[in-house]
Amino acid sequence: MIPLSIPHLAGNEWKYVKDCLDTGWVSSVGAYVTKFEEMVAKFAGAKYGIACMNGTAALHIGQILLGVEKDDHVITPNITFVATLNAIKYTGANPILIDVNPADWQMDLDCLSIYLADETELGEVELNGEKQTYSIVKKTGKPIKAIMPVHVLGNIGDMDRLVSICEIYNIAIIEDSTEALGSFYKGKHAGTFGQIGTFSFNGNKIISTGGGGVIVTNDEALAKRAKHITTTAKASPMEYFHDETGYNYRLVNILAAVGVAQMEQLPGFILKKKAMDAFYRKELAGVGDIQFQKISSDVDPNCWLFTFRTKRMRELLAFLNENGVQSRPFWVPMNRLPMHDKYEFISNKDQSNDVYESALSIPSSSGLTQEQLQTVVDTIKSFYK
Repeated sequence: MIPLSIPHLAGNEWKYVKDCLDTGWVSSVGAYVTKFEEMVAKFAGAKYGIACMNGTAALHIGQILLGVEKDDHVITPNITFVATLNAIKYTGANPILIDVNPADWQMDLDCLSIYLADETELGEVELNGEKQTYSIVKKTGKPIKAIMPVHVLGNIGDMDRLVSICEIYNIAIIEDSTEALGSFYKGKHAGTFGQIGTFSFNGNKIISTGGGGVIVTNDEALAKRAKHITTTAKASPMEYFHDETGYNYRLVNILAAVGVAQMEQLPGFILKKKAMDAFYRKELAGVGDIQFQKISSDVDPNCWLFTFRTKRMRELLAFLNENGVQSRPFWVPMNRLPMHDKYEFISNKDQSNDVYESALSIPSSSGLTQEQLQTVVDTIKSFYK
């Protein structure tokens, strides 16, 4: 079976992990944690990086840093991995789901703009003893504390327009860049357009620590608090005095060591992903009714996971998996999940469902050989003959 997306461990992973084992620095304190934070932040062009146990934890902490509380609202696209919505619910906030653009599968900014203009009004809310201006949802009387654009599959939507909308409506941006390490919009890296960006290093991402995440920000105060509350809010180096509710979201040194080795290889991984993407687009163009995800000329994507649309998705999905090519359908839209179906879904036409019913991901590992790529293409072509 040609795997869908697995780690490519071909650098100094063994060396750095052995160093952790030899020195005994395997837990949440160690030089590799700091090194990994610095490497990710520098690559993304952010001033600060804070490592944590996974991307979901990063999204959770990002909201806490910006004051998201119970019954507040957080805006997110309807097509995303469920972790985005899970992180919102951890705070007790209520998601507002925005449909996606059928071409690039990113948040539909037309839907977002119309919703904000028609259904919200600016008002003051007290936060930490101070009054701040937010967009208030007329129907609930509750503020929208943040928006979480998701850079789906490492692609990026129109960030200039999104930032402009958020400035008009006083909405903070937490970028779910969990799939977008190595992706740029007009030369600026994903995760650096808002107050906070987040990355994930799960086993299927472009680099992997097995499990892990990093929060990036240019705000020193946010960075310090992020480090504080992800390490149980321990306020004294000696005493077990904790000054607020904290979270044991630390990334351990042994996993950070893997991350350092992976970051050293990241430029090469991106080149391999781009070559894979170009090969698939060239070889599958005009095959059956296949349609590719649109990439704007403003975007330089990391080409993380190759996914296309076809009306015969279910048939092709079964055929590929039966013939040794591991493939997966897209995420079920958030408004179709039982724990999220009560939340407001903003849409003109349910594009999310159309994308879900037709999108299929195929093998995209950095370590795939040319022979394996050719086998994937040949198998898909044989299906359509």
